[in-house]
Amino acid sequence: MNFYIYMMIFLFSLISFIYIRNHILLCLLSLELIVLSILLAIMIFCMMYDFSMYIYVYFMCFFVCEGVLGLAVLVSMIRSHGNDYLNSIFLW
Repeated sequence: MNFYIYMMIFLFSLISFIYIRNHILLCLLSLELIVLSILLAIMIFCMMYDFSMYIYVYFMCFFVCEGVLGLAVLVSMIRSHGNDYLNSIFLW
């Protein structure tokens, strides 16, 4: 039952990531929600099958680094362009 809730959180955050592409901060928040749902699914998987929680800590370290890199990109873009609009960096 709980696994379906995490999958719904993952799907809603993925949909919000696809449709809300105005600001980098909104994209980062939806990416962090995706990461949180994946991390909770890994934790449930490890607890169900009696795996070691080292892989959980391993993924958590990578997800923290991903969040820090996203915030660094946000700060550097605000300093260089003056705003956090994704349209100002010509990605698509």
